[in-house]
Amino acid sequence: MRSTTIVAVRRGDCVAIAGDGQVTMNDIIVKHTARKIRRMYNNRVLAGFAGSVADAQALADRFESKLEAAGGNLTRAAIDFARDWRTDRVLRRLEALMIVADSEKLYLLSGDGNVIEPDDGVAAIGSGGPYAQAAARALVANTDLPPRRIVEEAMRIASETCVYTNDKIIVDELP
Repeated sequence: MRSTTIVAVRRGDCVAIAGDGQVTMNDIIVKHTARKIRRMYNNRVLAGFAGSVADAQALADRFESKLEAAGGNLTRAAIDFARDWRTDRVLRRLEALMIVADSEKLYLLSGDGNVIEPDDGVAAIGSGGPYAQAAARALVANTDLPPRRIVEEAMRIASETCVYTNDKIIVDELP
């Protein structure tokens, strides 16, 4: 997926998600400062999106409704949402990935029905995802940095490596 980069780190009861601001159409950069991270459910849940803007927005709206229906239970909302995404005729054609997190859980969600909770509290998606994830894992394993600093540094590293990732980084964190 040539789209963007989103990276999330959860340590203890703190979680941070960072995303770059670059939007491309084919091989042209059309925007540098897009916001790809969204707060949900009374600011208790963070969600980051990689993929086409329209698809990501449609998925975000659907996920938010599942979160409301689940009373803010992130696990239940993620499972219900992934099931719908996989089985709904329209949703399953959408090309995007999501990372969702609260102060207790972190999940990667995909259209094939996956709800993945990473073992090490690090998840990344998008074209620069592998670079950001590798950098974040190294920082988690070898430093005591807080999640915010880890995702900032991981995104900086990814932006120096991936042509679809820029250094106009947006970070949000909980609590």
